[in-house]
Amino acid sequence: MARRSRRRRWIILPILILLLGAALWALFRPPAATIGQWRSAEGQEVYRAAYAAAMEALPEPAEVRDLRSPWGLVRLYRFAGAGGGEALLLLPGTASGTPVWADNLPGLLEIADVYTLDLLGEPGLSIQERPITSAADKAAWLDAVLAALPEAQVHVVGLSIGGWTAANLAIHRPDHVASVTLIDPVFVFDSIPLGTMIRAGAATLPWAPEAWRDSFNAYTAGGAEVEDVPVADMIAAGMAHYAMRQPPPARIDAAALSAAPVQILAILAGQSVMHRPEEARAAAEALADAVRVYPEASHAINGEHPAEIAADIAAFLASLD
Repeated sequence: MARRSRRRRWIILPILILLLGAALWALFRPPAATIGQWRSAEGQEVYRAAYAAAMEALPEPAEVRDLRSPWGLVRLYRFAGAGGGEALLLLPGTASGTPVWADNLPGLLEIADVYTLDLLGEPGLSIQERPITSAADKAAWLDAVLAALPEAQVHVVGLSIGGWTAANLAIHRPDHVASVTLIDPVFVFDSIPLGTMIRAGAATLPWAPEAWRDSFNAYTAGGAEVEDVPVADMIAAGMAHYAMRQPPPARIDAAALSAAPVQILAILAGQSVMHRPEEARAAAEALADAVRVYPEASHAINGEHPAEIAADIAAFLASLD
C-alpha cells in the first residue's frame, strides 16, 4: 500500500509542476508587441451576452460614449446623480467591466454624477488599437479620457486593478484628478501572494476548464457561490475569451505615490487574498490620507459592503472641502 501511495505521488508531482509552470507562464509571460484581442468571434459574443445580462442590474445611463484616445476607443457611461459636486469616475477590476459596479451605483449616485468605463486593453466594450507598452501609457490613455470630460477634475475610484490604475494615474497624470479612492487595490500597498498568483495564472489559461475560473472567482470572494451570478459569469467569460497584451502591473512606487499631489482614501478588505492584509494596512497608513479596513470583507468588498463604501467616500470627499 505504501509503495502504491508513493507511486501515486510520483505520478501527481509532475502534473502539479506542469500546471504551476503553465500558470506562472500565463501570468508573467512578456506581452507581444501587439494589442489585446478576442480569441474568437464566438468568444466575444459569449462575453457580450454575459456583459449585457450583468448590465441589467444597473440603472439606465444618462449617456453612453466611445471616447477616442491615442490607444483606442474607450467605452464610457455617465449616470445622473445628485450633482452639485465634482463627478466620480469608477475603474473596474481586471477581466471585468462597468457591470461590476451594480451594487455601488445607488449609494454613489447620492453623492454626485458617476462615470464608469471599461479599461482599455481588458475585456469589456473598449477597443484597443495601439500597443500599451508601459505604466506611462496606461496613465496617458486614461488622462486622454479625463481631458475629454466636461469637468476639469473628477474623483477617481478604483477597484482591484482599477485601484492600481487610479494610483498609477495619480503618479503620472494627476492634472484631472480631484482625489483617489483605492478599494482593495492590487500591487499598491502589497504584492499579490504567490498562491493567489498561481491560481490566477491557471484560471486565465485558454484551455482551462470553466470550473477553474469559477473556483478562482469564488476564492477571491471568500468562498461565495459564483455560479449563475451575472457579474461572475461576465468575469469568467473575459478570462476565457480575451487575450490581454500589455505589461503586467508592477508594484506602485511608494515614494512616487506619496509625492503625488492628490488626496488618497484606501479601503481594504481584512480577508482579501490579493494582498497580506496586515502588511497592506501598514503600508496604506503610511501613504494614504485616510484608511478604512473592513475586517470581514473579501476581495469582493464592493459587492459585500456597498453602503459602507459609499458612506466612507462621501465622508472623505466632504473632508476635502
